[in-house]
Amino acid sequence: MVRSRPTISEIQITLQTLKITPMKKYFCLLAILTTSIFISCNTNPKTETTRSVEAAAVPSGGQEAVQDDVSQKDIVKVAVGSPDHTTLVAALKQAEYVDDISNAGPFTVFAPTNDAFAKLPAGTVEGLMKPDQKMALQNILEYHVAVGGYKAEMLQDGQTIGMANGDNITVSFKGDKMMVNGTANVIASVPASNGIIHIIDAVLLPPAK
Repeated sequence: MVRSRPTISEIQITLQTLKITPMKKYFCLLAILTTSIFISCNTNPKTETTRSVEAAAVPSGGQEAVQDDVSQKDIVKVAVGSPDHTTLVAALKQAEYVDDISNAGPFTVFAPTNDAFAKLPAGTVEGLMKPDQKMALQNILEYHVAVGGYKAEMLQDGQTIGMANGDNITVSFKGDKMMVNGTANVIASVPASNGIIHIIDAVLLPPAK
């Protein structure tokens, strides 16, 4: 059976009969009106077809966690895919810089090879990987990263580049061979989706302060 909507007069009579205080009267009136509207709406129900859309799951772990086998790889993914840069990747993870270097950029990264790290004094890499040496490790890694995409053909002999740790490096050329700080040779350059990687054969050590 369909119930009719109560009139305002009927509502007022009900409230007077109950002798409700003014404050409570407001809430009772609101409740009765809401009930009456609900009853009225149910007398002529409409069935609407709804369509649920499942939100795509966003992986945790920042940009580096996004799976994409089609687009050009970012700097971190290029390094991860290189068997010659396992030490660098381990250092980035230990310093918690994987997500930072995976961001939009552009960045220029001077990436030492495993052999470059092996040239450091014995125990140096192992020492930098310890939790209490995290800041020292971050400082060294930042000395290998510049904001901006510095391709070799854009650089000039003797040009300085400001690095992420606040210090500068100096690039030089002998013919078409590029060197950094006179100690590290650029043996290859690899473009990435968020910048450029210059592979070097020596680790760059920040100036002593």
